[in-house]
Amino acid sequence: MTKTRHLLIVLLTGLCIVSACKPKLQGAGASYQVATIPVPNGLLAETGGLDFLSDGRLIACFTRGEVMIFDPKTNEWSLFAEGLHEPLGLVVINDSEIVVLQRPELTRITDTDKDGKADVYEKITDDFGISGNYHEFNYGPVRDSEGNFYIALNTASSGGGIRENVRGELRLNGRDGEDGKRQMYSVVPYRGWVLKIQPDGKVIPFASGFRSPNGLGFDDSGNLFVTDNQSDWVETSTLYHVKKDRFFGHPSSLVWQEEWKDADPFSLPISTLDSLRTKASVLFPHGIMANSPTQPLFIKYNEQFKDFEGQFLIGEMNRDRIFRIMLEEVAGEFQGACIPFVDGQGLRVGNNRLVFGPDGSLWVGQIEHGWRGDQGIQKISSTGNPPMDIATMSLTKNGFTITFTQAVNPEGALAIKNYQLRRYYYAYQKKPFDEPVDKSTQRDLQSVAIKDITISADHMRVELVLEALKPGYVYELKLDSIFNQAGKPLDNQLIAYTLNNLLPS
Repeated sequence: MTKTRHLLIVLLTGLCIVSACKPKLQGAGASYQVATIPVPNGLLAETGGLDFLSDGRLIACFTRGEVMIFDPKTNEWSLFAEGLHEPLGLVVINDSEIVVLQRPELTRITDTDKDGKADVYEKITDDFGISGNYHEFNYGPVRDSEGNFYIALNTASSGGGIRENVRGELRLNGRDGEDGKRQMYSVVPYRGWVLKIQPDGKVIPFASGFRSPNGLGFDDSGNLFVTDNQSDWVETSTLYHVKKDRFFGHPSSLVWQEEWKDADPFSLPISTLDSLRTKASVLFPHGIMANSPTQPLFIKYNEQFKDFEGQFLIGEMNRDRIFRIMLEEVAGEFQGACIPFVDGQGLRVGNNRLVFGPDGSLWVGQIEHGWRGDQGIQKISSTGNPPMDIATMSLTKNGFTITFTQAVNPEGALAIKNYQLRRYYYAYQKKPFDEPVDKSTQRDLQSVAIKDITISADHMRVELVLEALKPGYVYELKLDSIFNQAGKPLDNQLIAYTLNNLLPS
């Protein structure tokens, strides 16, 4: 950072008070409002991470290297730390200590003299490789109940090269072809992996097979979920339930397992790789639901979002959307549905990092960073109007049950014409990096007839009965002319369920 820029940020963050944020409402009956948080002039507010201190202040890191604190009570910003290299995540340990993941290392940053500014920067670990490829982003950390950190390492771009001097062992068999121009690749440890870092700093390779895993999050039972972004070997963006030693599909990272050290994983038959991989819990239909998902944030009990307790919210880079995930366990594995949550309503694109504030509001940090996106921070909060939405879509032995957040008018809810259901699958395949992914990648696309509909006595749920269910398919449902008792329509009318496993007979 130059002296001039440093002085500008100090002046603008330490002294100025920015104007209060104003919410932007879309319609008098909207359930949520989006407010934009002003940021200091001179700050490139590409948000890499968000968390809250115990006193209710927000702490954020930005890709140019600043870590800053925002006080919602006074609307003041202050500088906590600086000089980091492309930080893309942070977690608060206590009010004077945070852990940040930057390009070269996982770093502990501490304010030891309690003057509001960090004075100690300590390396926790740098036990992973760097080839110099521009696309080797690092995501996280998240922390489990035992104090372990988890991070995810992006693979290198086929559109970028390798520097002469690299950090870590070089294994060129982690790329497809001598020039590496065909697929994303992993030529230094442990690109395409999720790593576990113990409190003592020991690094444990945890799971492999990721392409661009820009988002990690735990549920309240300690299950780790990671998103991945579509392209080669990832036909549509996904949410994975990540378990130790599992492989999730992108072959480049296999070379960091000893049994694959001298192998060419790209030459294996697709059927072999397919048999090794763990399938996604939820597929996000490309161009329909999400093109570039980010951080999954679990909804614990929260008065502002109480209708969706136990679900996940996920950011989306390519459009002005936050979407919602509902999971259920079938045959020992998670699967479930995705649905838009906030669409538009003043929300910007580039929604990269999410965190709940002390009052239950949802704070969203945006980024562009060469991608499609934006800059800044916004806050989403309840207007007090209860949502009229789909609460859950769950599997039955012969179809699906749709539960609503409010009782529905039975006349519309029982009309088969108001439900358009279709199914399709995405093929697991090797695909050139620059080949576009669009709706045409949906295979065996066909309409699904609904045989019958029944409604519960309280009018809160309907059961859709189908002729048959076929595992391995996404079931995409569009609803129309479904209203609550006062005539309010659904907030969101599109939902897609990933059917990996059927219920036992």
